Amino acid sequence: MADFPQAYRPDPRILDLGDAFYDPVTAANFPETRLRFRNDRAATGVGLDGLSDGDWIRHFGRFTPLPGNLPQPLALRYHGHQFRVYNPDIGDGRGFLFAQMRDTHGRLMDLATKGSGQTPWSRFGDGRLTLKGGVREILATEMLEALGVETSRTFSLIETGEALDRNDEPSPTRAAVMVRLSHGHIRIGTFQRLAYHRDEDNMRRLVDYVLRNLYREEPGAEPATRLLDLVVQRTAKLAASYMAAGFVHGVLNTDNINVTGESFDYGPWRFLPTWDAGFTAAYFDHAGLYAFGRQPEAIHWDAMQLAVSLRAISPAEPLIAVLDTFGARYQPAVGDAILWRLGLVSRGPEDNAALVNAVERGLRSDNLQVDRFFLDAFGGALPDTEAFAEARTLAAPYAARKSRTHAYWRDDTPCSMLIGEVEAIWSAIAERDDWSLLHAKVDAIRDMGAALA
Repeated sequence: MADFPQAYRPDPRILDLGDAFYDPVTAANFPETRLRFRNDRAATGVGLDGLSDGDWIRHFGRFTPLPGNLPQPLALRYHGHQFRVYNPDIGDGRGFLFAQMRDTHGRLMDLATKGSGQTPWSRFGDGRLTLKGGVREILATEMLEALGVETSRTFSLIETGEALDRNDEPSPTRAAVMVRLSHGHIRIGTFQRLAYHRDEDNMRRLVDYVLRNLYREEPGAEPATRLLDLVVQRTAKLAASYMAAGFVHGVLNTDNINVTGESFDYGPWRFLPTWDAGFTAAYFDHAGLYAFGRQPEAIHWDAMQLAVSLRAISPAEPLIAVLDTFGARYQPAVGDAILWRLGLVSRGPEDNAALVNAVERGLRSDNLQVDRFFLDAFGGALPDTEAFAEARTLAAPYAARKSRTHAYWRDDTPCSMLIGEVEAIWSAIAERDDWSLLHAKVDAIRDMGAALA
């Protein structure tokens, strides 16, 4: 590590769990490795921003191990409910855990892949990622980060020179390998797999691992109950942040819920055009299970599956008691999240709830474009319409948390991420290999994030 940045602190703690949790795998040997996106802002936090482009490609396109880190990529094992149907045949099928390290705050961070080749869990898949899928994940993670959602960050995107056939988009289409930076990749489905196999010893081992390494707590007398308490708190906040961002994840299966409460794994996501509880992101979500307004319910249901799994090593009563607090934690969290986006200082759960409910009624009644509303209303300037009369009265005592001096507020056009713009950004890449729209959009999103922060 003599030539590596001093701020890089490798810490492959996953090895403490043992080989019952993963399978060593080899990355695909790609025909090409063309660097398309490197997130130096994220890389700074883990001491990797100083890598040359050549070294970046070597580590994140060819997957040469990072110094002092995992000697070989690991495909993680897990199960999951997919649209409420249990599936014991899944796991990391087109990705793997590549490295772990500490960030500048001392948190254990994972670098994991998407599109890096087949694993024992690929089933009939090719283990690849479309370039369009990688571009969409950049846009989703950048937008969510700017809007205050705890999210994984798209760390790297490298085009691989392969042509892929897909049923849900024009084919053949270009391929890529993506690396994400995330605070852990332990999913609710990781616990479900151990419960399915009645593996109590490894269940205890996993609880201790998560408490120590992801929550930085020493396990106490009731570690399973404590873990559930932490996960319920974090996932309630996650659900609230989705609502404030006007975001629809699309696939809130238990294998897509990280036990740190950090959002990740973006497939058919969407941002709301208007405030519509029934708005869905996935064309195959025919019943609207993961519609915008049902996301808190979906995430609560997922947390319930963690409680069911932990029942293998804990009495039911304390787990049920913790699970029942989800709603009481979600309500103040969604108030705080929407007040943050409105640029107002919280006045407490009751006042916040009344204002937020009035704002939501106004949005539904006036059918306003969501991002337009939040741009204009930041600091308390609610629309002067009858639908917002109650909200204006309730907002009057609130103080602004931040002035509108940032240049972002002087632009009359809100920074949005609706499906038409996503498709336009992709079309420029697909038709002309023009990446300027993507890079300009990332800059604009980060500018908005600075104005909101």
